[in-house]
Amino acid sequence: MKRNDKQEYWALILGASSGFGEATALKLASDGFNILGVHLDRQATMPNVERIIKEIKSNDVEAVFFNANAADEFKRNEIISEIKILLNEKPLVKVIMHSLAFGTLKPFVPNESEQAITKAQMEMTLDVMAHSLVYWVQDVVANNLLTNKARIFAMTSSGSHSAIPYYGAVSAAKSSLESHVRQLSVELGYKYGASVNSIMAGVTDTPALRKIPGNLEMIDIAQRKNPHGRLTTPEDVAKVISLLCKDGGEWISGGLIHADGGEDIVNYVGQEKKS
Repeated sequence: MKRNDKQEYWALILGASSGFGEATALKLASDGFNILGVHLDRQATMPNVERIIKEIKSNDVEAVFFNANAADEFKRNEIISEIKILLNEKPLVKVIMHSLAFGTLKPFVPNESEQAITKAQMEMTLDVMAHSLVYWVQDVVANNLLTNKARIFAMTSSGSHSAIPYYGAVSAAKSSLESHVRQLSVELGYKYGASVNSIMAGVTDTPALRKIPGNLEMIDIAQRKNPHGRLTTPEDVAKVISLLCKDGGEWISGGLIHADGGEDIVNYVGQEKKS
């Protein structure tokens, strides 16, 4: 297939098989990017992955997916080596998106019927949901795969600056992730003219949200709190990322982008929006 200049570029999506990662992969594919997807799925959910790959390819672009734990160093090295061969050792990775949602939801100080989070669980949560961004970027850069003016995005949440029951370790990870984004934006800006941003979605009904205790109440409050009278969708976030990937978007860097319809700035629960 003969590709134009834009279709030479690839977007690397960490967490590409559901939620924000899936929506962004599909949107960037429609924009003309080839997609590298890293996901962790069992056999039962592989049909959904196959559907995503088919939809991506329907845009006349390529899709190469890796079913592996993105936080595993050995697997990461294997995938980077395969990507290097696939791209003929050329710097063609234009977009990196970090959307890994796997952490422990336990209290720091438990009630009698609960278990406290352990050191191993705390470290795992921080490693998967925050530090892995740095390691992936380091490997992409070290293998000369990152383009100039690349765009890097990391999914954060309001938990980075507010307390949510059982969310303590994830909150710490999101705060750490935002710190990593600031540091990477400076270091990559100097050398590559790249932009790095945290994307904070509003409450979104994803598989990750459904694992949080009290998620139904969070959904109800968000629907009444959001100025638009509805939840954020993965597609809302994907459209924001698409905009930031366009020419000129590299000048927005090091920040926290609210892709939430104004939800986070509202400190009260309003009335339901009338139709």
